Amino acid sequence: MSVEVINFGCRLNLAEGEAILAAADGQEDLIVINSCAVTSESTRQARQAVRNAAKRRPGARIVVTGCAAQIEPETFAAMPGVTSVIDNVAKKDASLWGGFNTLAPAVSGVNHARAFIEVQNGCDHRCTFCIIPYGRGDSRSVPAGAVIDAVKASVGRGHQEVVLTGVDLTSYGPDLPGAPTLGQLVERILTHVPDLPRLRLSSLDSIEIDERLEEIITSEPRVMPHVHLSLQSGDDMILKRMKRRHSRAQAVAMVERLKSKRPALTIGADIIAGFPTETDAMFEGSRALIEDCDIAFGHIFPYSPRPGTPAAKMPQVDRATIKARAAILRETTTARKAALLASMIGTTQRVLIELDGQSGHAENFASVRLDTKLASGNMRGTMID
Repeated sequence: MSVEVINFGCRLNLAEGEAILAAADGQEDLIVINSCAVTSESTRQARQAVRNAAKRRPGARIVVTGCAAQIEPETFAAMPGVTSVIDNVAKKDASLWGGFNTLAPAVSGVNHARAFIEVQNGCDHRCTFCIIPYGRGDSRSVPAGAVIDAVKASVGRGHQEVVLTGVDLTSYGPDLPGAPTLGQLVERILTHVPDLPRLRLSSLDSIEIDERLEEIITSEPRVMPHVHLSLQSGDDMILKRMKRRHSRAQAVAMVERLKSKRPALTIGADIIAGFPTETDAMFEGSRALIEDCDIAFGHIFPYSPRPGTPAAKMPQVDRATIKARAAILRETTTARKAALLASMIGTTQRVLIELDGQSGHAENFASVRLDTKLASGNMRGTMID
């Protein structure tokens, strides 16, 4: 084998991993572990991947990069078989992998029906539970021209849907000339790439959704009617202890405005169960938030302390309680999703077919499975009604 890239974590990491794979094409016996550090478990999995790679391909060069490598470089450098550790900024220098150009913006899509395009990286905020700013650095935005070129290239390769992604997507723009907003970037993409059928946005911080972006989300048919919000908790005291910048009422009000203007819009959200000091009443606020915001696509995270973060030093909730609370939140979002899917029975949906040729996603991100008589490998990456 020649080049192998093993990706962990977010869509941005996936996009960067595919860029590394393309830049390293032609290299001999190279394994790149593109790590994640969002939880201690993520870092453990990266270490395990290093050990497995060394056993599977003895003699191969093993290079570790990504957030875990940025935060714990000495740990990975000391592991048997690791040739080098490359930080998150340096990994975008294609010359390290045998290529010639800087990898910006990173684009994924080789193994997906849609293309994920990096428009932003890093984070200026310091949520008390999160180690990622230390692995990604401060917020940096990709100039609109480069983003538009990447979108055009993806459409040219046949992608029917593009997903804009970043570490803190809604913080896009202040570091660029003229301080453009994410809403303005989306507007420019829609104008300059008229052949793009579907544009989707990854996780958004509800307090940072600017007026133009809100208007586009609720009125532009090419922007998909599905919003994933970084909410984290439904209790104001926990939100303060997390150092989030929104209140529960602000989150609910944002969802109410979006859905009042575009009723078909569906909501996804990240919610943490069992954050330090969370009482039963505080937890109930998060469970009720799922109902109040009609969250059908929930990413539920049982809290685990991340060494080096302020939250790890706070009074912890016991693991059994955290596990039970996470299960309740998952059951609640599953029920909301089931109700959404039931409401769609008998309707006609425009579906982007996944690469398995047998399933797909509607515009509102509902999963659709094709009748076996209709499923076909020739439909991969296409859209049908």
